[in-house]
Amino acid sequence: MTGEGLRERKKRQTRQHISDIATGLFLEHGFVTVTIADIASAAEVSVNTVYNYFGSKEDLFLDREDDAVEWLASVVRGRPAGESPAAAVLRALRAEAVAVSPRIGLIDGYERFMRVIEESQALRSRVFDMRRRATDLLTAVLTEEAGEDARLLPELVAGQLGWIQAHVVEHIQRELVAGRTAVEASRATLVLLDEIEALLSDRLLEYGVRPAA
Repeated sequence: MTGEGLRERKKRQTRQHISDIATGLFLEHGFVTVTIADIASAAEVSVNTVYNYFGSKEDLFLDREDDAVEWLASVVRGRPAGESPAAAVLRALRAEAVAVSPRIGLIDGYERFMRVIEESQALRSRVFDMRRRATDLLTAVLTEEAGEDARLLPELVAGQLGWIQAHVVEHIQRELVAGRTAVEASRATLVLLDEIEALLSDRLLEYGVRPAA
């Protein structure tokens, strides 16, 4: 297996540079105000170069979109034997909270990022669509596991787990906007996850337990 070549590394670095510059401009001036031309100028590249890496301003701001969309399905697909999808998601969210992980928004200053989203209808719509796609991917994983006889249960379970993830992220955002640090928000998130688990039915918690190989 070959490592990353010089050409690939340069492309990755250029993409990250453009993304970092764009994020800084969006946070300082707002999403609507900043143009692709502004980003290109600040990054010292051409407008065409920006478009070679990013199809739209939304792509620039949400440059880790694919990872966010695929996270739920990846957690459930990779769970060990004896664990249900619900247990896997709760375990993974707790691990992210303990790690004070930026993946779920646990980063000091993240409230500035969220304010940019709140001020843009285009970004709010994109985030809503990301959540829908994440749930759809998880539904596909659960349906594949359940087999051809599966009906509504995979979709219902995926919807519940998608809601849990979204609620946790929104809770963190509210904590940060209220002035909590990322560490303080992580502790509150662990309490919230315990409360969520206590409210879930046994049927959801036990659905889809992966059998031993």
